Amino acid sequence: MSIQRAGMRSLHTTQRVCRGQNLTEKIVQKYAVGLSGGKKVFSGDYVSIKPAHCMSHDNSWPVATKFMGLGATKVKDRKQIVCTLDHDVQNKTEKNLEKYANIERFAKEQGIDFYPAGRGIGHQIMIEEGYAFPLNLSVASDSHSNTYGGVGSLGTPIVRTDAAAIWATGQTWWQIPPVARVELRGKLPKGVTGKDIIVTLCGTFNNDEVLNHAIEFTGDGIQHLPVDYRLTIANMTTEWGALSGLFPVDDVLIDFYKDRLSKLPQPHPRINDETVKGLSENRMEADNDAFYSKHIVVDLSSLSPYVSGPNSVKVSNALSDLAKQDIKINKAYLVSCTNSRLSDIKAAADIIRGHKVADDVEFYVAAASSNVQKDAEHIGAWQDIIDAGAKPLPAGCGPCIGLGTGLLKEGEVGISATNRNFKGRMGSKDALAYLASPEVVAASAVLGRIGAPEELDGSKVYEKSEIMKSLEIPSSPEEASGETEGSVDVLDGFPTSIEGELILCNADNINTDGIYPGKYTYQDDVPRSKMAEVCMENYDADFGKKTKSSDIIVSGYNFGTGSSREQAATAILARGMKLVVAGSFGNIFSRNSINNALLTLEIPALIDKLREVYAGVDEPTIRTGWFLKWDVTKAHVIVSDAEGNVILSQKVGELGTNLQDIIVKGGLEGWVKAQLSS
Repeated sequence: MSIQRAGMRSLHTTQRVCRGQNLTEKIVQKYAVGLSGGKKVFSGDYVSIKPAHCMSHDNSWPVATKFMGLGATKVKDRKQIVCTLDHDVQNKTEKNLEKYANIERFAKEQGIDFYPAGRGIGHQIMIEEGYAFPLNLSVASDSHSNTYGGVGSLGTPIVRTDAAAIWATGQTWWQIPPVARVELRGKLPKGVTGKDIIVTLCGTFNNDEVLNHAIEFTGDGIQHLPVDYRLTIANMTTEWGALSGLFPVDDVLIDFYKDRLSKLPQPHPRINDETVKGLSENRMEADNDAFYSKHIVVDLSSLSPYVSGPNSVKVSNALSDLAKQDIKINKAYLVSCTNSRLSDIKAAADIIRGHKVADDVEFYVAAASSNVQKDAEHIGAWQDIIDAGAKPLPAGCGPCIGLGTGLLKEGEVGISATNRNFKGRMGSKDALAYLASPEVVAASAVLGRIGAPEELDGSKVYEKSEIMKSLEIPSSPEEASGETEGSVDVLDGFPTSIEGELILCNADNINTDGIYPGKYTYQDDVPRSKMAEVCMENYDADFGKKTKSSDIIVSGYNFGTGSSREQAATAILARGMKLVVAGSFGNIFSRNSINNALLTLEIPALIDKLREVYAGVDEPTIRTGWFLKWDVTKAHVIVSDAEGNVILSQKVGELGTNLQDIIVKGGLEGWVKAQLSS
């Protein structure tokens, strides 16, 4: 792979033609650091961000260990960091209690806001306590930080290295993803909830339409959705494959915060008269000429209650169909950060009041926070559920992630108001898990089978209707105009261009075990030469013989899916390769790549063209004879054949100098150490 490096002075190119920004881009603009004067950020751009808040939970101690391993001794901004204990709160073993004690001690020493086990799930606390606040950028080392979008906060997940970097320097990096506009029209019929909306979306648009996208919800239907519905929908955009799910700031949301003012001690540091007034007077909206990579439209009036599963969020079935199938259940769950807020508990209580949980069913309930449980107890809803025979669990995660009491056993069937029903997620891999609204979960617990609330009083089950939907994929402004100019400074020591022959790994969903075999993952003494030797061997045993260090890997969609092992990125670097191109990447792989100085580019059009050429060729690794050149100064890629004929010419995201600096320093940890030493 050929690399051309810049000289002593930074290079600069012409400012690209600007368009309007969508809401995601505007919030990132607000929290981006190190931008040159007047620079606007757009999807695809790599930026350094200083989030308003960064939350970690039971993984706070591994983050603290990494933080201290970087040579850091004091967090950069103690008000930026939040630590909660929520995942394994039922575990009273000495080892877990010691970890919890270490986290609490570290938080107190650093002056970090800390919430002990039993206070609630971290995402709920972030919302209750106003850390995730409308129009701010809040991150968490947990995949369900998307939840914050329900209150108009841009929430997105980070990995532990990012969290340690934020603790030490106040910032990390983000590549602004493509943004999909999901337009919700009309009004939900009676008996249909926010959970039904997101279950329908996951099951209807189930071909990775929004994978690694940011989502912005728009449309006249939003005005009819209470904030708790929005939080549920935003929470499960994670399962839909998105990196964030953002609702707008509107009258419904502002009224939600005005109501909160009367229920919080005043003056509250984050939710008070001043902050709520400022929100009301300074609403931020997408520009009229903002660009969205996808436009999905759903008519809410065409929806009916839906259930996800079994064992996949990509499968959704109308409740009316499942109710006819007499699917017996063994366990029911009203737990997690998805559907255990006060309105959810009240909705379940309204269904179950006056009934009893079926004799052969275990029904588990846990509030999203201790505050929620107190409120539910105050209105009597909590006791209604307990009186019906439900088993209470402490405020926390628990069975949602396969921890603690009440897990699914082999051969059992469960229905849950949680967010994930992956095989083995809630217990045995030989169990079946379905997802539904709190109302359906409560009704099913009473019926002893998957059923509808209206069945409890003998009414007819709501029949499904045809879902009115559409999907549009518009051309980008750059594609339409042929615009290829960039606006990129290039640091001394960073290549102005990267080029090499494309090596096609013609498969989708190449996982991290395929890239770096799991048997080496926990061997800490594997030399770099061995990592290079075994790179991609589980995908293709002959990969090493077919490739050389100057090559560029090009692969299909969701490259790097699977575990969070960093070696998947470092093994490719050990081969001497500096760039991987794919239709799309697993999010954790993308973050691990940049954090370890491996560059990535998403170019779906390229993999599609290659697959046209090599259709029917049954080889896992193919030398294409095509050559890619990435002009970093212009944020532009050209792919040519061996004769120099241009096959593809495309604009790509801008790699800002802050990100370049991370690569030059050998990755995020090297960059943090350099910051600390300076």
